[in-house]
Amino acid sequence: MLNIIAGLISPGFPALTVDYLVIAGGGSGGNDAGAGISSGGGGGGGGYLTSSLSLSTGTSYTVTIGGGGSASNGSNSVFSSITATGGGRGGSGVDGSAGGSGGGAGAADSFNRTGGAASPSGQGNIGGNATAGQAGGGGGGNTSAGSNGGLLSGGNGGAGTANSISGSSVTYAGGGGGGPRPTGSTGTHGGGNAANQGGGANGVSGTALNGNSGVVILSYPNVYNISLGGGVTGSTATVGANKVTTITAATAGTVSWA
Repeated sequence: MLNIIAGLISPGFPALTVDYLVIAGGGSGGNDAGAGISSGGGGGGGGYLTSSLSLSTGTSYTVTIGGGGSASNGSNSVFSSITATGGGRGGSGVDGSAGGSGGGAGAADSFNRTGGAASPSGQGNIGGNATAGQAGGGGGGNTSAGSNGGLLSGGNGGAGTANSISGSSVTYAGGGGGGPRPTGSTGTHGGGNAANQGGGANGVSGTALNGNSGVVILSYPNVYNISLGGGVTGSTATVGANKVTTITAATAGTVSWA
């Protein structure tokens, strides 16, 4: 077997094809502004992208892990040419914000509100609507849209999507449940409501909650070794015939293979 020289794959080595899962940060939930005069929508799940890229050894590829939104949309996650868009913020008595999945709307006393769009398309779904004087809409998730708010109970967050690239099934990028108005119950979260799972935050009646951070997971033939650049936090495990690297923190860092 020949060696890999100057980024070229010699005979006997499989191609450096990297399967990826890129999840952006989820949007923050909305609230009722502390006075019971409005409802909070659920945050939208972070954008969800998965496929494969043909890469070269000896080349550095950018990686960024998007943080969950704090009274804002979630931040984007990036791997090489792939960008997953942060989830939309849930509305606080206003429309939900557009994002990878849109944030749920939060209603005011006299105005109907609309859930945020999924933008760009193909990364998630829209947020649920909210009717004047009622509860907040659920944030959109990767698999389905957020539900509209009810009379007292918030709409359910859109479902996230399960993926087994890490070696076990994990659900990512679900929408947050809409908040109650003025009493009642919060809608059900759509999944991914933990760090590095990209779920939007639930809407609440008190202080708004932050969305969940994103993640980048890379699977590649086990004859290759990955190098994580400065500021990149991750771990590598063997899953079948591949190595799988899970990157949980990075700000415009880089990775490369040899």
